Amino acid sequence: MPSPTLAKTVSILGAALAFSVSTAAEGVQLDPKLTAYTQVSGISGNLNSIGSDTLNNLMTFWAEGFSTIYPNVNIGIEGKGSSTAPPALIQGTAQFGPMSREMSASEIDRFETKFGYKPTQIRVAIDALAVFVHKDNPITGLTLQQIDGIFSSSRKRGGKDVSLWSELGLKEWQGRSMSLYGRNSASGTYGFFKEIALAKGDYKATVKEQPGSSSVVQGVASDLNGIGYSGIGYVTASVKALPLGEKAGELAAPTYQNCLEGTYPLARFLYVYINRKPGQPIEPLTLEFIKFILSKNGQESVIKEGYYPLTAEMEAEEHAKVTK
Repeated sequence: MPSPTLAKTVSILGAALAFSVSTAAEGVQLDPKLTAYTQVSGISGNLNSIGSDTLNNLMTFWAEGFSTIYPNVNIGIEGKGSSTAPPALIQGTAQFGPMSREMSASEIDRFETKFGYKPTQIRVAIDALAVFVHKDNPITGLTLQQIDGIFSSSRKRGGKDVSLWSELGLKEWQGRSMSLYGRNSASGTYGFFKEIALAKGDYKATVKEQPGSSSVVQGVASDLNGIGYSGIGYVTASVKALPLGEKAGELAAPTYQNCLEGTYPLARFLYVYINRKPGQPIEPLTLEFIKFILSKNGQESVIKEGYYPLTAEMEAEEHAKVTK
């Protein structure tokens, strides 16, 4: 059974779409009902973003696009992992806390203890957390139980330990040991993969922890025996993202359509958290940047970066969080 987190994510992503989408990331079409961003007057100043490595490139794209509209705005971006976002918001060193997972209950509690209210969570994009192998690896897909056997020492999904490629049916790769690549514990991707794919089990000590998502993909790309996980936005021609599923006969590729329909098991939202006191208006500079991210303009950058855009329905729901 999927964890409550996955069930919640799939339920949200399954909210209806009335338009067609492509199965290739580069061919994904925006919802035509997304709102185009409208420039306003009097916007200038400095903003800081501290948090997710997965969102680091996207935040940079958004910042560049926003600064083109508002030349007197400077946005500093630091992406060392999702766990750095909550402390930055609490300490007031950043207006934006991008995260590739939801804040934990303890992180929210610490924020609420300081301010007396919870942080505001804003969905900004959709990601398929992908399992990558070298492009020349003949494997065609994996179940979550097999992934658990590969990456976890706990094997809470009840399968066998997997350390050789031949144990997955690749007889032509007899005797080849797997090289495991993953993120470090500061990463939201590390936490999401642990919770959903590994059913909250422990990672094997042999997983080579990397400081960033691009390092994971680069490691796999340079290692014929490599296997690792990161956001779909980091895919390159040197690796391939595997279809995944609960059962061997139910594998789904990490496409936009499969994420929206809930058939890809590691679909997730990407978030930006902000500090907004309930009932109080948001400072104009912060508000306009959020509106830009959610708009058609901002979601075009989501596609360019290899992730999947929000629907117009999602945009409206998130917009209401910062304007009402």
